[in-house]
Amino acid sequence: MKHLKIMAFDLPDTWYQVLKRIWEEGEQFSVKYGSETTDTKKLDVTLEILHPENKPLVHEKAPCDMRYVMNYFMEYLWFGDKKPDETYTYSSRLRSPVDQIDEAINRYMEELFDRQVTLVVRIPKDILKNIANRRHEPPCLTILDTEINRDEEDNKLKFVLTGYWRSWDAYAALPANLAGLQLFSEAFVKELNARGREKHRDAWTEVYTGKMIMHSKNCHIYQRQLPLVEELLKAKKSTFGEKIQLSKKELNDRLRTRNNVIRKCGINSPSTKSRLLANPIFKAGRCKKQP
Repeated sequence: MKHLKIMAFDLPDTWYQVLKRIWEEGEQFSVKYGSETTDTKKLDVTLEILHPENKPLVHEKAPCDMRYVMNYFMEYLWFGDKKPDETYTYSSRLRSPVDQIDEAINRYMEELFDRQVTLVVRIPKDILKNIANRRHEPPCLTILDTEINRDEEDNKLKFVLTGYWRSWDAYAALPANLAGLQLFSEAFVKELNARGREKHRDAWTEVYTGKMIMHSKNCHIYQRQLPLVEELLKAKKSTFGEKIQLSKKELNDRLRTRNNVIRKCGINSPSTKSRLLANPIFKAGRCKKQP
């Protein structure tokens, strides 16, 4: 099982990067049991999305639009009702038998830095293949973990959403899932701030949506989707993740140059090293004698 971490700027960038990495590095996996039995390419991935709030939430070439995402958010992530032919929805599990969303908001109203606010979708009986003489499909989204942190850059309180997907359709489901979860975060924070202001008044500190972290051991592209992904990737472009990797390489190259100069100049004093780090001649990789 090959694991990759992908750092993305926003949700459209995430979708593109995931498809690109699976296309280039994915392992062949034949699905023998599940909602669709077919060949796939898959990866075990961790996604760190720095700005999931950035608009648009959906890539222009994704197989869904914001109308679909809004319906998905309301029906499957926020409100607890389910249709007669549905065994469950994510939101029906989140709202009943305990309204986990409501209780999570209440806990954060009492303690903003609570570390125990985890919402669970999967339940023990999901291990069963059949329930009431019907084939049972366990939820792909199994858990949502939440946390409020103070952002180091702007000092604002940020709501961070972490999730785990046991299986994840990278092409068709991932863009709507991520956009829906961002709407979930926005609705959660809006309700939290409204209740917080009502209870604590001027003492309340506003909370904003923050980054999103998602994990999946089986993030995949179905064989029937491969031509669609190939067409998408024909328009070659450097992703945010690739730019970050280039920046890291440049930084490492500069650090190696500086360390070489320090050794050549025989500099051992920490204070002298600090002064040299700010010297443009030193940055260029040349030794300058100190007076």
